[in-house]
Amino acid sequence: MSGNGGDRGRVATIFDVARLAGVSHQTVSRVLNDLPNVRTATRERVEQAITELRYVPSQAARALVTRRSRTIGLVATGLPDFGPASTVRTVNESARDAGYAVITMSLADAEVPSLRSAAEMLIRQSVEAMVLVVDERAALAAFDGWELGVPLVAVASDARRRAQRVTIDQCEGARAAVSHLLELGHRDIRHIAGPEGSMDAEERLRGWRERLDEAGAPVRPAVRGDWSPDSGFRAGQQLLADGVPGAVFVASDQMAVGLLHALEAAGLRVPDDVSVVGFDDIPEAAHFSPPLTTMSQDFVGLGQDAMAAVLAILQDEQSPQYPEPRVPQLVLRASTRRV
Repeated sequence: MSGNGGDRGRVATIFDVARLAGVSHQTVSRVLNDLPNVRTATRERVEQAITELRYVPSQAARALVTRRSRTIGLVATGLPDFGPASTVRTVNESARDAGYAVITMSLADAEVPSLRSAAEMLIRQSVEAMVLVVDERAALAAFDGWELGVPLVAVASDARRRAQRVTIDQCEGARAAVSHLLELGHRDIRHIAGPEGSMDAEERLRGWRERLDEAGAPVRPAVRGDWSPDSGFRAGQQLLADGVPGAVFVASDQMAVGLLHALEAAGLRVPDDVSVVGFDDIPEAAHFSPPLTTMSQDFVGLGQDAMAAVLAILQDEQSPQYPEPRVPQLVLRASTRRV
């Protein structure tokens, strides 16, 4: 077994031990507390990892495993938009089906003190694991290297592959949206992106740019919004100030509402003058004027993936296999047309 020796300058955590030994956090906790139901070979592997990393267990790590509350903590940040709200609801439903209760903490912002305060409050409630539903990269980074004493599963689209994460492949979804417009003969495909710091926004921006580069199509500057229809309207006006594009890929259906308004106000018709593709497939998208071509995300499946990952950690002493990222699907409606 070869480890990092605690990285010399960093104190090893219980999660470092679990990764090095190839077991779950709960298994390490059982070894630390000298509890039964751990195979001899597994126990020896954990003890070797503890020695190699010079790991010193915290009192919280020793104590938390003895509590079986059948409760999961969930922290969600940002506005209660359709996608995250659907995922949070599904986590609650899946937990109930598995015999667990969920304590949910909803935060309007992703400030580190607020996040840590919420997590500490959940830990005081003796939760057995935590689910983090976030879009802001800062919120995800707030938990890096922090030993909670319980497993943490993140629902996030960060491009970096993290050991305990479930996600939807936002970049691949954006590539599919742009591919659709390219197949229709469009070359001038502009982008209204989400806010800076949003992992979803950055991944969709990356997919748009990569696919245009591959096609040899021009990549003109993206315009940013904040997910709201108002920001989509302003972004649409900004795009039109540079000339009428052939097509626009919008990073959310809500911003696409604003873009459609801006195009109508300028006397332009969709899709006759401009093709538009959104992202999310919110329930209202089918009733826009015209009905919106968009990328549908399986938010329900994402919530199920998150709870399945939690249960795998809590029930399986071997390192769980996390599901592959889900890929958004193109929903064709009336807002795009062949050139």
